[in-house]
Amino acid sequence: MTAVVANPDPAAKAAFRSRADDVYEQLKRDVADFKLVPGDRFTENELCERLGVSRTPVRQALIRLQQEGYVDVMFRSGWRVLPFDFDQFEQLYDLRMVLETTAVERLCADGKNVDHPLLDELAAFWLVSVSERSTDMMEVSRRDEAFHCALVAAAGNAEMAKVHKDVTERIRIIRRLDFTKQARIDATYDEHAMILEAIQRKRGDQAVMLLRAHIQTSQAEVRKITLHQVYLARQGGRKDY
Repeated sequence: MTAVVANPDPAAKAAFRSRADDVYEQLKRDVADFKLVPGDRFTENELCERLGVSRTPVRQALIRLQQEGYVDVMFRSGWRVLPFDFDQFEQLYDLRMVLETTAVERLCADGKNVDHPLLDELAAFWLVSVSERSTDMMEVSRRDEAFHCALVAAAGNAEMAKVHKDVTERIRIIRRLDFTKQARIDATYDEHAMILEAIQRKRGDQAVMLLRAHIQTSQAEVRKITLHQVYLARQGGRKDY
């Protein structure tokens, strides 16, 4: 007689997936916050002890991070954090530039699929007086990402927006560093405002020029800050594992 195997409890499966997701997010934050610096080595057992979880969700999280190019497994030596691949990030920024400038051109041409209410929402946050601006770095970082995603989404091409969302998620780990200084927050408000005003006036060439300069400046700042943060972390000699 063939034994009947009971289906796993859906609630247990969901909880397990949640633990793996939590470990993945925590390790990705550790890399982004330079608690794990390129070159650092660690074992799965060390992660299990620090995070208080079993080995399986840790292994699943590490495999995801390996696929994304953040860590790699070493034969009989655990895992190590890989250097930031700036060549890949630059390629992603190039793709982002193409998608966003194309979207802005369409917004200025005022095609039939343009989402005007979405543009109005952007204006409500970014086109404000200096005294009304947010000084919360985390909020501005989130809003900046939402701004660029909304520009593409407002152009009305769902497939283009989907590709842009994927690019956005892949560069988020370094892009967030652009908001560690007040001067960069102020510049982001100013530049976003100018881009929106050019779009409102249907000045496509000007909007594209402003957007291109904005992205290039951010890209350069992020690379500079990332290299500096890695240097400081290494000089500090800290070791979390």
